[in-house]
Amino acid sequence: MHAELDTLEAKIRQVAELCQSLRQDNIALRQQVLAAQQDNKQLTTRLEAAKARLQALLDTLPEDA
Repeated sequence: MHAELDTLEAKIRQVAELCQSLRQDNIALRQQVLAAQQDNKQLTTRLEAAKARLQALLDTLPEDA
């Protein structure tokens, strides 16, 4: 009976450690997602600015008749 309790305690400890590890991984992944979203927003802004500049250049070209 004592051995079974020791085994159960060890398994519970392993589950608790795994839970803590997964929480840390989750925090790190959330930070990575946030950074990726910020990068995406910045790149989208830059892309929109480049599109606007390109359109302005196209608007200066004479139209072929």
